Amino acid sequence: MNFDLSDEQKMLGEQARALLADMTPFDRLRTLIDSGAEWDEPLWRALADMGFLGAAIPEEHGGLGLGALDLGVIMEALGSANAAVPFMSSIVLGAEAIRLAGSEAQRAAWLPKLASGEAIATFAYAEGPGPVFATGVALEGGKLNGSKSPVADAGIADIAVVLVGGGGFALVELDQPGVKRTKLDSFDQLRPHYRIDFDGAAAEAMPGVGKLDRLIDQAAVQAAFEAVGGAEACLHMARDYAMERQIFGRPLGGFQAIKHKLADVAVATELARSNAYYGGWAAESSPDDLPAAAAAARLSGIKCLEMAARENLQVHGGIGYTFEANCHFYYRRERMLAVHLGNRGFWADRLLNAQPGSQVKAA
Repeated sequence: MNFDLSDEQKMLGEQARALLADMTPFDRLRTLIDSGAEWDEPLWRALADMGFLGAAIPEEHGGLGLGALDLGVIMEALGSANAAVPFMSSIVLGAEAIRLAGSEAQRAAWLPKLASGEAIATFAYAEGPGPVFATGVALEGGKLNGSKSPVADAGIADIAVVLVGGGGFALVELDQPGVKRTKLDSFDQLRPHYRIDFDGAAAEAMPGVGKLDRLIDQAAVQAAFEAVGGAEACLHMARDYAMERQIFGRPLGGFQAIKHKLADVAVATELARSNAYYGGWAAESSPDDLPAAAAAARLSGIKCLEMAARENLQVHGGIGYTFEANCHFYYRRERMLAVHLGNRGFWADRLLNAQPGSQVKAA
C-alpha cells in the first residue's frame, strides 16, 4: 500500500504553494487584520481562477472531480500560508454536504456557484456549550427556528448547511428576513465566527440522511492536512530563526536542546502527514477504514500543530510574542483548529468507537 503522492498531485501542491507564496506574505495578513477584513477576497478569486475551489466537486457540477488526496495537498498549502479564506467552510464542509445529502436540484443550483467562487457556504453544527454536533434547531413547514454558534465564516457566506433536529440537514440562504448574524470575538482574527439566529427563515430540507459521520470524517482528514501544512511552516520558521540568532557567539540552532525540540516537531509532523495520507486513501478507496483513519489523522494533526506553534514561539523567545513577529498567526490558527469540529477528547472517543467491539459515548 503506497501513500506517496502521484506526480500530478505533487504538481498540484506546487502550483498551490506558488500562488499562496505570491499572494499571502505576512504583511498581507497584518493588513487584513488592521483593516478589519474578514477574508482575503482577491486570494479567493485567484483560487477560483486556478480551479482549486472546484477540485473535489463533480465535473457535471463545474468542478474537477478530484479525490480526497488532491484536496488534501491544497489544504496543506493553505495551512502553510495561514490563508484567510473560507475553504474549509465553503468547500470541505458546505459543498461536500450538498454533494452528499442534497437533492439533484440543490446540487445543480449551488455546486457550480461554489466551485466558481460566485457563492460561499458555511456549515452550522454547534449550538454553544454542549454536544459538538447539536440538533436543537428545528425545520418545520419549510421554516427554520433556533440558533447556531459558533459558525465559521458566516459573515461572508451566502448559504448555510444547518444541522437540524433528527440529524438531517437544511439548506438556507442567509441574506433574508428571519436570519440574524452576530459576530463573535474570535481568537483567530483571520477565521471569524458568528452566532446565527433563525426566526422563521425559509429553508429547504436536504433529502440525504445519515451523512453526518461521513462528512465530518472527511473534513477531519482535510483538517489534518491543514495542520500538517501549518506545522511544517512553523518548523521552518523556527529553524531559520535558530540558524540566524546568535547566542554566546554561536547560532542558537547549534545548541542540542534546540535541535531536540525541532527534531520532535519534525517527527510529529511526519507522523501526522502519514495519518493524513492514510485518511485520504481511506476516504477514496476504503470507506470502512475511514472512521478510524479520520480520527487518527485528526488527533495527530492537532498534536503536531500544537507542538510546532508552541515550540516556534519558544525558539523565538520574547520577540515571538509580538504582533510584528509572525509566530502568532500560526499559534492563533492552531488554537482555533484544536477545537473546530470537535476537540481532542471528542476525536479520541471516535477513535475508540471505531475499534471492533468498542462503544464509548462521545462528548
